[in-house]
Amino acid sequence: MMLSVWLRVIRVRFLLASVIAVSVGLSMNWWQHNSFDVLDGLLTFAGVMALHASVDLLNDFWDFKRGIDTHTPKTKMSGGTGVLPEGLLKPSSVYRTGIAFLIIGSVIGGYFVLTDGIIIAVILGFAILSIYFYSTKIVDSGLGEFFVAVKGSMIVLGTYFIQSDQLTAEATMAGAAVGSLSAIVLFVASFPDHDADKSKGRKTLVIVVGKETASKLIWFFPLVSYAVIITGASLGLFPTASLICLVTIPLMVKSGIGLQKHHSSVRELIPYMSSTLMFGRITGALFIASFFVSFSMPT
Repeated sequence: MMLSVWLRVIRVRFLLASVIAVSVGLSMNWWQHNSFDVLDGLLTFAGVMALHASVDLLNDFWDFKRGIDTHTPKTKMSGGTGVLPEGLLKPSSVYRTGIAFLIIGSVIGGYFVLTDGIIIAVILGFAILSIYFYSTKIVDSGLGEFFVAVKGSMIVLGTYFIQSDQLTAEATMAGAAVGSLSAIVLFVASFPDHDADKSKGRKTLVIVVGKETASKLIWFFPLVSYAVIITGASLGLFPTASLICLVTIPLMVKSGIGLQKHHSSVRELIPYMSSTLMFGRITGALFIASFFVSFSMPT
């Protein structure tokens, strides 16, 4: 019972975004260099998962302290985990565990700073500061989606750099595609939380521009991902097989149209929030698969 509560507050299902980001960095390196350092790969997964869990735990803690979670409508995609409002865990325990995961991720990152140098130090420094201040500063300034996009990009770049000791145009582009896929999930999930967030002083992108205008911005995120993938494949920076990601266009169209029609109705919006999540995960998984199936034909 207690384990299930902790898994709930960590939001295990959303950790998949970071799994995808790490996997893209690993698979791209495999495609290009036909190499994979197992220990570094496992440590990268462990460090990134710890940092991701940390930001989710600290976000739940601060949302509860600010009274946001007690006013948001609960869905599978939004409204917090409900663990603290339901009294299933103590706020202090969630906070301490969040800090513990932050320390674990930082220690693992510190190892890579020693072995791989200043590039990892910059990425790690950004991660630590962003995670700690995400729920108190970043989401109060309308930068939540930007943070998530940059986070996803840096995970890809960091993973690739650890494996190859290189920073390349294709790794940067792959990071942009993955970051956009992560950001769209947060963006859509912020619609049901609009009123509660606004009442407590938050300034999410949806609050800044308004629901109706924000519902039109949903197309920006997939366009970035698709444009990057098409450009990369056309230039030979990604395998031609990466164009398989375009099969998710109908799913994205369904999500976008649904959001524009039902952006003010939480109940009607739920299916389109779920389909947006599926869009991001399926597109990311297909992107990863394209590198592995093409690894024998590097550019």
